[in-house]
Amino acid sequence: MKRTGFIAIVGRPNAGKSTLMNAMLGEKVAIVSKKPQTTRTKIMGILTKNEDQFIFIDTPGMHRPKNKLGSNMIKSIRSAVSGVDGVILVADASYAPGEVERNFIERFKKDKTPVILALNKTDLSDPAKIAQVITEYSALGDYASVVPLSALKNDGVDIVIDEASKLLYEGDWMFDEDSLTDQPEKQIAAETIREKLLRLIDNEIPHGCAVVIEEFADEGTLIRIRAEIFCERESHKKIIIGKKGEMLKKVGSYAREDLETFFGVKVFLDLWVKVKENWRDSELIINNFGIKDEDKK
Repeated sequence: MKRTGFIAIVGRPNAGKSTLMNAMLGEKVAIVSKKPQTTRTKIMGILTKNEDQFIFIDTPGMHRPKNKLGSNMIKSIRSAVSGVDGVILVADASYAPGEVERNFIERFKKDKTPVILALNKTDLSDPAKIAQVITEYSALGDYASVVPLSALKNDGVDIVIDEASKLLYEGDWMFDEDSLTDQPEKQIAAETIREKLLRLIDNEIPHGCAVVIEEFADEGTLIRIRAEIFCERESHKKIIIGKKGEMLKKVGSYAREDLETFFGVKVFLDLWVKVKENWRDSELIINNFGIKDEDKK
């Protein structure tokens, strides 16, 4: 009997939501970095295992928005958790529940949405602290299950999948058996490039960057990609390009490696850097960059 279900993955920035989804899928479909607010829109990851098809929805980290882009990210979270069959709340195993976690728990309690509490980063904590944190979370409500894990070390990830399987319902699959994500190939390419900017460039500059794919040509044994990186200031453009173009070369080299692994063919990557001042506060530009307002879709 086939089963399926939509399960949202939520939590505060840098809790490890994208790392967990990638670990459950066994493939990298969501970008990750140590910087908070890496994920900007909801991303769907599809896992088909035996008769079960899980549709995981990775979401941006819950935060107080500082611009129009941030507001769109919050709307993306609200859209993602509406009408799902269950939720995985990812939290740090070393810290007591904060306002973000409490608000999520109250919302899901009110909606009667089953919650798997995934206490992540156990490799950075100790058993006594984890036990204390579990006790503090238990005082806030009931959960479908509580799973201590380390998504980065792939420890406990199978348990999360097993617990998530209990939230599925009998019904036809939504996607083909070999589907991995709902993201178009262009979006995967753009996000891969943006991940390298987040990893290679310090401070706030990467958060002010957007990547737009202007050309994506699949020639069978080679994919040609032309991408434009938009930043907010001329000074940021110089940093992204780097001395004699070295930083941009690094971004392109690392992105190309990941894309060749994902697509399974050689990739020719052509990167350009342009300036669009204050684009994060322009709804028109944000929409043009593909970061839609969920209330207006």
